[in-house]
Amino acid sequence: MSTATLILILVAIPMFSKYPPQADHTAFTQRLVAAAIERTTHHVRYEPAYVRIPYPNGDVPADTGVCTDEIIRIYRAVGIDLQKEVHEDMQANFSAYPNQTRWGLFHTDTNIDHRRVPNLMVFFRRRGEKLPLTTNAAVYMPGDLVTWDLGGNVPHIGMVVDRMAEASGRYMIVHNIGAGPKIEDALFNWKITGHYRYFGPAPPPLSASKTKTPSS
Repeated sequence: MSTATLILILVAIPMFSKYPPQADHTAFTQRLVAAAIERTTHHVRYEPAYVRIPYPNGDVPADTGVCTDEIIRIYRAVGIDLQKEVHEDMQANFSAYPNQTRWGLFHTDTNIDHRRVPNLMVFFRRRGEKLPLTTNAAVYMPGDLVTWDLGGNVPHIGMVVDRMAEASGRYMIVHNIGAGPKIEDALFNWKITGHYRYFGPAPPPLSASKTKTPSS
């Protein structure tokens, strides 16, 4: 094994993971990426307004939304409700999230919590895998979530998909930065602030009774 290959493998190792190391997420990732690409067929008007929505499985009107709404819709297409998952984690761990200082809130809000990039960053770090921030494009794999600072502390989020840009040879990004969900070679267009993988709620650990060796 070459030194370069070894370095790439080490860099790609998750820094933080809630998933069993032997778990195979290939099929799930394929479905997730397909759902992301399918989102680019929808016409969505960029609309950041606060909207009251049902809970769980609530969504803003289908023809409106922001960058986070695309991530929420992608995961919902594969059976994962980020509205519910984020709400439950925030409810149990409110101080771990930036709401109190950033927005002056002192309680959860199922209408908006999951639609805020900083909250999703905390959630994916806590409940998924936090991955390295690097300028090595090969580390960003299909299904990965990437967050950026667009400048002036304006956050953004998108998903890496399995379509490669001919000019750069990089995997492209599905995101909504204002013109609806698009697939673009945008990985290094802005300062990367987060890199995550999320395969849904991690299975609970086996109970002691299930892992005990039967006595002879």
